[in-house]
Amino acid sequence: MNGQNRKDIAPGAEVEIVLKKDQRSGALTHGIVKDILTNSPFHPHGIKVRLEDGQVGRVKNIVK
Repeated sequence: MNGQNRKDIAPGAEVEIVLKKDQRSGALTHGIVKDILTNSPFHPHGIKVRLEDGQVGRVKNIVK
């Protein structure tokens, strides 16, 4: 599942995000969602989240 719809993402979800510094390479970072930072119900580049380890990026894949 892609991470473009806010309703598909909840705190505690296991996701893969792309960090700002990795946007050119597309490298993904795996983690657990702590906070959802995007307020709109849809974002074409992915919903922005903060992981439990503090990293912030846009969701590319929802693992679970």
